[in-house]
Amino acid sequence: MKEIPIPYVRSNQVGIVTVLLIAITFQLPWLIAALWIIQAAGLIFGLKANLFIMAARPFLARQAASARTETAELQRFNNSLGVGFLTCSLLSFALGWSVAGYIFAGMMGAAALGAILGYCIGCTIYFQYKQFRARRLNRG
Repeated sequence: MKEIPIPYVRSNQVGIVTVLLIAITFQLPWLIAALWIIQAAGLIFGLKANLFIMAARPFLARQAASARTETAELQRFNNSLGVGFLTCSLLSFALGWSVAGYIFAGMMGAAALGAILGYCIGCTIYFQYKQFRARRLNRG
């Protein structure tokens, strides 16, 4: 299984938090759409397509070589959750529900900030999901 160095994961999280802080503070939904494109590209095409990681890679390559890692499967799961929140945000804006749009974006920003600070809600959801699947397979 492929592993992703934590400095690259953190660069993505910092990029998410930064863009969402600017978008929410200045009420710029188009920035949320741009973030959706960045995150969807990473989800579809992998780590090398994530703009935040591409920008950070030259500065973090030495650190990343000896850093702790995260499984690509977990990162992909977390990225899927993020794209889901951004999709709900953009759909809310499209329906004229600006407050809901910013709430969904804020939820993603809070999750990314929490991960930077040491608690990954996506990891907790992933663990519970895996436990649920294992219990279900063992019963059937």
